[in-house]
Amino acid sequence: MLVSLKGHVGRSNGTVSVRHRARGVKKLFRVVDFKREKIGVAAVVASIEYDPNRSGNIALLVYKDGEKRYIIAPQGLKVGMTVASGADVEPTVGNFLPLRVIPLGTIVHNVELTPGRGGVVARGAGVGATIMSKDGGFVNLKLPSGEIHKINEDCSATVGVVGNADHKNRSFGKAGRKRHLGIRPAVRGVAMHPNAHPHGGGEGRSGIGMASPKTPWGKPTLGKKTRVRRRTNKFIVKDRRIK
Repeated sequence: MLVSLKGHVGRSNGTVSVRHRARGVKKLFRVVDFKREKIGVAAVVASIEYDPNRSGNIALLVYKDGEKRYIIAPQGLKVGMTVASGADVEPTVGNFLPLRVIPLGTIVHNVELTPGRGGVVARGAGVGATIMSKDGGFVNLKLPSGEIHKINEDCSATVGVVGNADHKNRSFGKAGRKRHLGIRPAVRGVAMHPNAHPHGGGEGRSGIGMASPKTPWGKPTLGKKTRVRRRTNKFIVKDRRIK
């Protein structure tokens, strides 16, 4: 399903809320099925398509009942292949099934954090999460960041790695290409006036002039922890900063 995109991007009531963001070239939003709730209904991959709204490609599925839906296309998924959802399907590329029935060592993507609410983890191009162990109703999942996280074994995930892994190697070629994608120019803080940024000011080329970098609003950055979801800290087995 295609939906038109309207309104401003990166602004709230006319005020910039997210810097360096713009609408970009006109495009339609592809509604992707992250829930895969059609249990037991097989679907055939009709096409692998480019999605201007995300880094990975998407696959158009045609179910046996005639319904069509988009999913994130994993690496190795080809046109004509059959995929399905449910606890009794095989853990092969493109199938969506609960973590409790997926073998150890399998790489998955589009992982749920709450059963039935749809995948929210590992959805970018070329990424995947590895199932490390299972114990006490939870599955230890190694995320792309290196963090090992406990997730309910009833949560589901899609088998495989997200495709289009070369996305990070693309060359923009010109400034206008970034504007088409909705990326506005970013200016270095040291090049600004001192009233505009804490790093600004000075004669000629100069450093930031302080012990650690700061945001445009004077808050410490580059190493400053910003995690506020303390209620989920108990599910972190290994922090991503620990090598």
